[in-house]
Amino acid sequence: MADWIEILRKQTETGERMAREVPGILGNPHVTEAQVRALFDELDKQAEFVEGLRETLEKFGHDFSVIEAAEKLEERFDDLAASAAEKLKAMRSRT
Repeated sequence: MADWIEILRKQTETGERMAREVPGILGNPHVTEAQVRALFDELDKQAEFVEGLRETLEKFGHDFSVIEAAEKLEERFDDLAASAAEKLKAMRSRT
């Protein structure tokens, strides 16, 4: 059986790292449209994965605090993906 709490912990670490790194990547004047698109795709996949994780945690009746942590992580990845989407939109409007 999967250790859902451990998976959430590892995903949270990834989310914290991405929250530190993504702004620098998006702010880099040399970042390409392809790189931003790839970043967006990965962040979107992470958001979808965490959404599924949250649903699984709910299904198995984990405590509210655990569900809440998963919801916050899902929001973090959604926000990061939105930032990448905005950068992509801005890059495309300049061309």
